[in-house]
Amino acid sequence: MNSQQAVTLLSALAQEARLDIFRCLVQAGPAGLSAGVISQTLHIPNSTLSFHLKELSHAGMISAKQESRFIYYSANYQSMNALLTYLTDNCCAGQAACCPDMQCQPTKEND
Repeated sequence: MNSQQAVTLLSALAQEARLDIFRCLVQAGPAGLSAGVISQTLHIPNSTLSFHLKELSHAGMISAKQESRFIYYSANYQSMNALLTYLTDNCCAGQAACCPDMQCQPTKEND
């Protein structure tokens, strides 16, 4: 991932409703949720939700899958993990005290 890709992903999440939608989809797991369920869960009107889903999809943070007459949205875990890796790459020069769990723990040599 390069800095422009990271900016695109972060820009997509830099709005309260879109961040809520993305977090909701992350919690839902790979099966995702239909637009109707997202709308009801987060109390976002359908027209507004459609706009936010388009923005997240365009950035690559979510994907859509049509089943019958419903569209199911799910988080793109690969993009999410790539962004997290990019943000924590070389975290704190490898000092475990300031790093997220298991992200940049210094490697221990075998005894």
